[in-house]
Amino acid sequence: MGKKTFIVMFVLLVASIVSNAYLVVKLNQQQVNPTELREHVNRLEAANAWLVKELYQTNLSLQQAREQLQVYRSELAALKAQINRTTAIGEEGSAQLEAPAVMRRIQYHGNYPFYSREIVEKGTMIKVSVDIKPGHGRVLVVTKPLMGVVFQDAANTAVIAAENYTGIDLSGSDVIFSVEAPSKVPEVDGPSAGALMTTLIIAALKNISLPPDITMTGTISSNGHVGEIGGVIEKAKAAKESGKRIFILPRENSHLIRYEEVREQLGLITIIRENPVVEDAKEYIEKNIGIRVEYVDSIDDIMKIINA
Repeated sequence: MGKKTFIVMFVLLVASIVSNAYLVVKLNQQQVNPTELREHVNRLEAANAWLVKELYQTNLSLQQAREQLQVYRSELAALKAQINRTTAIGEEGSAQLEAPAVMRRIQYHGNYPFYSREIVEKGTMIKVSVDIKPGHGRVLVVTKPLMGVVFQDAANTAVIAAENYTGIDLSGSDVIFSVEAPSKVPEVDGPSAGALMTTLIIAALKNISLPPDITMTGTISSNGHVGEIGGVIEKAKAAKESGKRIFILPRENSHLIRYEEVREQLGLITIIRENPVVEDAKEYIEKNIGIRVEYVDSIDDIMKIINA
């Protein structure tokens, strides 16, 4: 080993010792207890394992409830047919809108075994339509890509919400949703199209013309409440790029959390933190993306915007 190489290595070693000592002092000043931190991590891991188990059980329960709901709806239609001594009178109608969705894919950087993984989210638009025909109270979903369980649950809830809103009994009708997504979308899932599907059913039943330059996102409950969703910014960008004029958003999403990068130098080490910044979603989207945002709490709020 040459003298110059030895000197360079010695300097690097001293610098490393100094920076580590500085970091330890800094951590001690901030009163960070490694034992307490490890205990906290262990508690979080235990809680996460419990949540995964609960999620699995909940998904099984949802699947069973969905199947049972279909049975009840069919039996109700049959009973009404017997009472009336005829087949139940089915409603008819159709409607269509484009819905924003978020695609998630994994990007890998570097070469094996030294690589990092990054989840990339991008907004896109999917075509959702509904056809209501005389039938047996079934709720059917036809999708071009694969369909997830949660999406099917949202479709069933949308039918119940539309029945409650309109007062129209759909037990003598089949409600058929058709979803067409770009080929790059691997599957359609999630509850965020619930409010839009409810709106489609109401428009089909009431023969309401839906403006093609309006889109929306939000979950739906059986009583018509429109709830919080994820991927607000990605969906707003997709809506703007597709030429939409109004983006209807749940009021529960009115607070938008962004993360700003903050760098702190500790000796030779640079610590990068992401500090949360809370902004009003409507103000941020209208200023930075350029699409009008309307907050809603219920399906009634959505219909007022559409009928305005």
